[in-house]
Amino acid sequence: MIDVPKQLLIAGTWQDAADGGTLPIDDPATGEILCRVADAGPKDARLAEDAAVAAQSQWGGTAPRARGEILRRAYEIVLSRVDELALLMTSEMGKPLAEARGEVTYAAEFLRWFSEEAVRIEGGWGTLPDGSARMLLMRRPVGPSLLITPWNFPLAMGARKVGPAIAAGCTMILKPAPQTPLSTLALAAILKEAGLPDGVLNVVTTSRAGEVCEPLLTGGRIRKLSFTGSTEVGRLLLAQCARTVVRTSMELGGNAPFVVFDDADLDRAVDGAMTAKMRNMGEACTAANRFFVHRSTAEEFARRLARRMGALVVGPGTREGVEVGPLIDAAGRAKVEELVADAVERGARVLVGGRTPEGTGWFYPPTVLTDVDPASRLMDTEIFGPVAAVLPFDDEDEAVRRANDTAWGLVGYVFTEVLDRALRVCERLEVGMVGLNTGLVSNPAAPFGGVKQSGLGREGGRVGIEEFLDYRYVAVPVRRGGSDRP
Repeated sequence: MIDVPKQLLIAGTWQDAADGGTLPIDDPATGEILCRVADAGPKDARLAEDAAVAAQSQWGGTAPRARGEILRRAYEIVLSRVDELALLMTSEMGKPLAEARGEVTYAAEFLRWFSEEAVRIEGGWGTLPDGSARMLLMRRPVGPSLLITPWNFPLAMGARKVGPAIAAGCTMILKPAPQTPLSTLALAAILKEAGLPDGVLNVVTTSRAGEVCEPLLTGGRIRKLSFTGSTEVGRLLLAQCARTVVRTSMELGGNAPFVVFDDADLDRAVDGAMTAKMRNMGEACTAANRFFVHRSTAEEFARRLARRMGALVVGPGTREGVEVGPLIDAAGRAKVEELVADAVERGARVLVGGRTPEGTGWFYPPTVLTDVDPASRLMDTEIFGPVAAVLPFDDEDEAVRRANDTAWGLVGYVFTEVLDRALRVCERLEVGMVGLNTGLVSNPAAPFGGVKQSGLGREGGRVGIEEFLDYRYVAVPVRRGGSDRP
C-alpha cells in the first residue's frame, strides 16, 4: 500500500496537531487499526486559515495557464499510481479494488477537466441600455474556501472540489471525513508534488468537526463553503454560514427513485438497477433506493434483480474478484439492519439477503425486498447500503407522484422505450439529474447536484468552476461629442 503523510498540511508543511492528538483509521473489513493520523483542533484550524488567507492574493493573481498546468501534472501523477491509490482507498473504506480503480481514474478526470476550465474563465463587455456607459464584467476568485468531503468517494470528492477551486484561483482548507483521510492526504501530497504553492491547499484531518469548522465559518475570513454530506449536517452548516453570509454549495442526501415502465427493456433495466444500486455497496447519494416497477413486470424484475444480487461475491475489498465489500462502520451496518427489520415487520418479503453474516468486518449481504409497505422507514430514509425495495405501480401519474414523494431530489432513474414518455417523465421528476435508460449519471463534464433538500449549486461541468468565482461589474462612462481631450 502506498505510504502517505499522516500529518496536517499547513502552509506547505506537514505537521502534527498542536495538542499532539491522533485519530485511528480502521479497516472496515477487519475492524483493525490501519494507522493513526493527526487529529486537528481549533488552533490547527486557525493556522490553516491564516495560511489560506495569506496565500490568497498571490494565488488569485496567478496566470490561469499556470494553475491549469498544475492540475494537469496532478492528473498525470494520479494516473501513474492507480493501483497504489486504489489499494489505499480500499483499505480505509472497503470498496472493492476494481471499483476503487475506477474511482481513481474518475478523480483524475476532474483534475484534467478543471485544468482545461482554468483558461476558459470569461467576463463580458457591453453597453448599458441608455448608452451612458460601457459595462465591464470581471471574474474573480471568491476567496479562501472550506471544502468538506465525505467518506464514500474520498478521492473523487476531493478532486471534484479541489479541482475547480485551484482553477478559479481560490486557496483552500480541506477537511476530509474522519473515516477516510488517507486518500485525501495522498491527493494533497500529489498536488504538492505537481507544484501547488505553499498555503494554497491546507488539509486538516480531525475527529472534532464542529470545533474545527464552526470558527472558520463564523470568523469572517472564509468566503466559501463546499460541503458534501448528509442533509442534517448541511442544515447546521448553512445556519453557521448565515452569520457571515458565506457563499455555499451543498451536495446533500438523496433517496433516488428507479422507475421501470411496462415498455422498458427488462434486461437493460436490471443492468441499470445493478449499477444504480450497487455502486460502492449502495453507499452513495446517487444510489437507487425505491424501485417503482409497473405491476405487469414487477415480479419478474424483482426475480431477476434478486438473482443478480445474490450472485455477487461478498468479501474484503482488497481481495481480487470481490464485488461487494464491507460497509463503512458498525453504525452504518446497524442502520441498514434496522431499516430492513422495520420493513420485514411491516410485511416485506425478502427475496435474497436480509441477514447479517457472522464474523469480523462490517459486511451486509445484497438484499431485495418486495411487498414493501409504503410506510416503511426505508421509503423515506437514505439507506446507504445494498438494499433494494421493489414496489409496483399502475400508471405514469402514480409513478411520478410516488417518485416525487420525498424531501430529496438529487437523481432519478427512468427506464422506458417510448420517447414521448421518456421526455415527459424526465421533465416531471423533481430531481437535479436523471438517468434515462442508464444507472450511471456521474461524469466530470456534467453538472452534478440536486433540488429540494438534496442541496444547492452544482459540481463538475462548465458550471463547476462558477461556484468559486464572483462577478465584478465596472461602469465605464462614455464621453459625448467625440472630443478626445482629457
